[in-house]
Amino acid sequence: MRNLYYILQKEFLLIFRDKTILRLIFIMPVMQLLLIPLAADYEVKHVAIAIVDQDHSSDSQRLVQKVGASAYFHIVAVPPDYRAGTTLMERGAADILLTIPPHFERDLITRGHASLQLVADAVNGVRAGLGTSYALSMVRQFQSELRALAQPAAPVGPSIEVSSASWYNPHVNYAAFMVPGILPILVTMVGAFLSSLNIVQEKEAGTIEQINVTPIRKHEFILGKLIPFWVLGMISISIGIVVARVAFQLWPAGSLLTIYVFAALYLVGVLGIGLFISTITESQQQATLLSFFIMMIFILLGGLYTPIESMPRWAQLIAAFNPPSYFIAVVRAVYIKGSTLSDLAPALAKFGGFALVFNALAMWSYKKRTA
Repeated sequence: MRNLYYILQKEFLLIFRDKTILRLIFIMPVMQLLLIPLAADYEVKHVAIAIVDQDHSSDSQRLVQKVGASAYFHIVAVPPDYRAGTTLMERGAADILLTIPPHFERDLITRGHASLQLVADAVNGVRAGLGTSYALSMVRQFQSELRALAQPAAPVGPSIEVSSASWYNPHVNYAAFMVPGILPILVTMVGAFLSSLNIVQEKEAGTIEQINVTPIRKHEFILGKLIPFWVLGMISISIGIVVARVAFQLWPAGSLLTIYVFAALYLVGVLGIGLFISTITESQQQATLLSFFIMMIFILLGGLYTPIESMPRWAQLIAAFNPPSYFIAVVRAVYIKGSTLSDLAPALAKFGGFALVFNALAMWSYKKRTA
């Protein structure tokens, strides 16, 4: 314990002398939690739409006003004909082109139905698909309003009413889904990336040779390198929780203790990854490049942006061995569903396995020479 105490004392002194690491630890969580949920928004809004109104009736004008009042659309132009509308789409000025044909109102009154043409620029498939869905939904709402105005008391034939509800996130709040997913990534970056530079710094400074000839044992050396960043990782997730509360009014539906228990064990695992990288590389440049490569895999296959269930089978197999994928699912479950430790016990066992394997690799790969 005395040897470990002196190692910890040295490590904390080195960390607090390095202003860059301190800035990364304290500023990075705040900036990423504030910027990523606001910038990486999956909800498509302000779709550029051009409307060709060839009817110029009261009903067609009412439909144009309804589309313009929606937060999902931005009317960029009302071209005189279809050719002018397609020219706007070719220039990239419009994503959706809605054409209201002549006699639109007359057909509604005399026949009870009318046609509209909807054309989407499918270069951006997601924007085109969601924009088309929004437009179809607005047309259906408009149709229901017309029926209510025409026959307010009479039923319009048999109908089936469908009611839906979103469990756990009833208002489908995007931040409630995204912010809890970012917290594990912040902890992973502090744990894996910063710790991967630690032993490499000793190698480049030449102090690793001095440590190698001391009576310090391998496990004491690894613990001395691991514990300071474990403490800083716990501070990092605490900062993230506070920022989520202040900036997005998000607070876990479950217990904070559950998050901290998982974070404590998870950090042991990712710190083992960082220390393993540090022992097998010879320079900070090598450690940085390898850490960046691993972090990209962690993020892209962790379920933060793309559901793991939607990935190809081979990607799902890789995600099964991806520690952040489990922690992201855990934090989201605690924040949104209020899951408890007993609910998440299988994930806790997997975290323990990750921590054991990666730290055993770090200890095995550290070659210590005795005097």
